Amino acid sequence: MNLDAIWNEYRASLKAFLHSNVSNPDDVDDLLQEILIKTYHNLSDVKETKKVKSWLFQVANNSIIDFYRKRAKGKALTQDELWYTEGDVTVHQQLSKCVLPFIQALPEDEAEMLTAIDIHGQSQKEYAEKNGIKYTTLKSRVQKSRDKMNMLFRECCELSIDKHGNIMDFQAKGNQCKKC
Repeated sequence: MNLDAIWNEYRASLKAFLHSNVSNPDDVDDLLQEILIKTYHNLSDVKETKKVKSWLFQVANNSIIDFYRKRAKGKALTQDELWYTEGDVTVHQQLSKCVLPFIQALPEDEAEMLTAIDIHGQSQKEYAEKNGIKYTTLKSRVQKSRDKMNMLFRECCELSIDKHGNIMDFQAKGNQCKKC
């Protein structure tokens, strides 16, 4: 089995697999290089040519697991990480459908500001400079607009909030809400 031929055949597939499991492109490149080194050292252990692909992807999967284990050492796990199950719809995902209608229910200037900052990710400093507003004034306006959004959410839903201010659960207040 020729390492160059095998690597040329499976490199793109391995990289796509890594990208689907690791978000940082630099980490993907590091892992790909690590897999190449492991392949170089251990390819002779694979006895059948038909098993090379599955062996490579097992090496890649183990490398991803090791990568996340190294990152997690010393990091305290949160309750969310311990109880996560794939396919669960989070409270935030359920409430996200209300964000845009609630923003649009605000006065036009506030809606434009929150859309730029909270939806499109524009920095507050950039928005302030672009619109000729003092940065400290803008920070205050953003906070007041977010408070208005919070009130809109509370008109529609009973929110359960933890000690850090994170939404843990919600219960819709019947048909009182017509905004989302």
